[in-house]
Amino acid sequence: MHASLPHELPAFPATRAEALARLHAFLPNAGQAYARHRNLDEGPGARTHVSGLSPAIRRRLLTEEEVARAAVQAHGLAAARKFVEELCWRTYFRGHLEQRPELWRRFLAAARQAERELDAQPDLARRYEHALAGRTGIDAFDFWVEELKATGYLHNHARMCFASIWIFTLRLPWALGAALFFRHLLDACPAANTLSWRWVAGLHTPGKTYRADAAIIRRTSLGRFRVTAPLAARAAPLPPEPPAPCVPLPRWPEPDPERRTGLFLHTEDLSPETMPWSLRFAVAAATDRIGGDPSALKRRHAEAGLADACRRAAEQFGIDVERLPEDRLEEAMVDFAGRHGLWQIVTPHAAVGPVADRLERIAEALAARGVPLVRVLRAWDRRAWPHATGGFFAFARHIPELLAP
Repeated sequence: MHASLPHELPAFPATRAEALARLHAFLPNAGQAYARHRNLDEGPGARTHVSGLSPAIRRRLLTEEEVARAAVQAHGLAAARKFVEELCWRTYFRGHLEQRPELWRRFLAAARQAERELDAQPDLARRYEHALAGRTGIDAFDFWVEELKATGYLHNHARMCFASIWIFTLRLPWALGAALFFRHLLDACPAANTLSWRWVAGLHTPGKTYRADAAIIRRTSLGRFRVTAPLAARAAPLPPEPPAPCVPLPRWPEPDPERRTGLFLHTEDLSPETMPWSLRFAVAAATDRIGGDPSALKRRHAEAGLADACRRAAEQFGIDVERLPEDRLEEAMVDFAGRHGLWQIVTPHAAVGPVADRLERIAEALAARGVPLVRVLRAWDRRAWPHATGGFFAFARHIPELLAP
């Protein structure tokens, strides 16, 4: 049987209210049922064994901590352990990249280099074009390409197999695959996406790769795919890299509660009402659109979440929220601070990636006018990230203490 996309494609929560409703509906399945069945992929519109919350968690419409505590409250930690561990991979990846930002820069450089290689190597360009068009002859892979573009989502097991086929069967540069996912996946953050691809390629845990297996794909897809085209019989690790230097975790100064304060909202953290503020805000700002080059679907999802966060912030704090032009944001933020007589602007910390880079440029522009941009780190990240120096399973040993009352 060859799978095809359903006419009714799945929708993913784009507001906090929708995400909370989805969480409440899924919680009964977040215990032993999740542990037993999480790798089964019934296909888009039919999945019952996974929550579909990852796009909301990626933008922190819901936080990892909220979802983990809800699962533990519903089932106890022992029964919810697998669900909580899978949730905490994102926390781990963010903490790991935060301490090794060089890995993000290496990905960007590798993607640029691979783009140049496409121009110089016609065979590579042909294989790449066939992969992007879903014309490889590998039925599962070709379906996943279509699903990725149409829904902005893939089941986690499909992602692992997709990446493995991309690297080891199609012999394509891993960074081009990671860039494809980053453009389309609603839940792709710089850390989880980059480091997951590096893990499959044998770069994250040196020498350890993931090899897609046709029989496993047939079983976990419940027979939706035949996978008759040959897959790579070996998955030799990519050439090793020098270790990335480990840098200290950020330590931002505390905001001054006596200063007239503005709030800046961004798409890395869209639950301002759950942040540890002890401040009164005079006004808030956000961009009028998101930057970068996401797919149209990913842009709509992110901008819907940002609009929802702006609405909630206005209601929660009793303030106006201005939408500033993204294409000249640094200049607009300086003007925003001046018009409202702000002595400081606070914003949730953004983990390594494009938004963090933009915040740094905004901070420099504001500092030139004597206005600090104070980034506030969530307590969950402050507690969890120091444990993300090695592999995930060493990190996972600390999950019980992270969830301690």
